Amino acid sequence: MTEAPARGVRLSRSARRAQLLVAARDIFADRGYHAAAMDDIAERAGVSKPVLYQHFPGKLELYRALLTTCADDLVERVRDAIGRTSDNRERVAAAVSAYFDFVAGDGQAYRLVFESDLRGEPEAAAVVDGALTRCIETVAAAVTADAGLDAPRARLLAVGLVGLSQVAAQYWLDSEQKVPRDEAVALMASLAWRGLAGFPMVHERPPGS
Repeated sequence: MTEAPARGVRLSRSARRAQLLVAARDIFADRGYHAAAMDDIAERAGVSKPVLYQHFPGKLELYRALLTTCADDLVERVRDAIGRTSDNRERVAAAVSAYFDFVAGDGQAYRLVFESDLRGEPEAAAVVDGALTRCIETVAAAVTADAGLDAPRARLLAVGLVGLSQVAAQYWLDSEQKVPRDEAVALMASLAWRGLAGFPMVHERPPGS
């Protein structure tokens, strides 16, 4: 999502929806779901409350739409990181970097995904869990193809890499980024790679092994 357009500009329905999501992101990230009000979101977007309700029938529906947008963004970052190269060491670094970029992004979208005060709501939890599953599946597919591991073992390794990346990136941000971003990514990528490198690519194995 980009910044909201200037007030008074006539927008298409899709552009207006995007504008409202940006405003909602700012309000929800700053105040949390329960303290946020539709009035505040409409005011931030520069629209009337009826216009907001034309797009989203209630606060929960708006939050779910926003959460889905943010979660999809994270998944696309991870997929792009894994797919942009066939070099596994670069893949690991890119995957770790994707999480750091996401948590450091504008609008604190990561708080909506990882620190939501609505995680107990089943549909919101399903969105977050679904995004996590898609990230794990993306990494697991690469591990399975390159290391020749069966699905359960590849998935376990993928869970480890995704978990390491997410927790480290959140800690880095919450600790006031005392370690420069590039150095932090390099440190965590090195840690992950030292473990994953122990599983040779299939075509590197000696014949008959």
